Amino acid sequence: MDFKILNFTMFCISNVAARMGKSLNEVYHKMQECNIIDGYIIPCYDVLHTFSREYIVDDLMILMQKRGALS
Repeated sequence: MDFKILNFTMFCISNVAARMGKSLNEVYHKMQECNIIDGYIIPCYDVLHTFSREYIVDDLMILMQKRGALS
């Protein structure tokens, strides 16, 4: 994986974790279980990284909710 995509993936995880008040590890595992990292963040990097932090976090949290990762 390219360093910039890895860095962006960590940016996404850490910002979602901060918004949720959860640990990075917990959010990472929830995203992995729902195929958000390999099935959304990485393939959509070219488009996603152009948006604001708030938009990205909102988008990822909506996706997590739709895929049952948020309780």
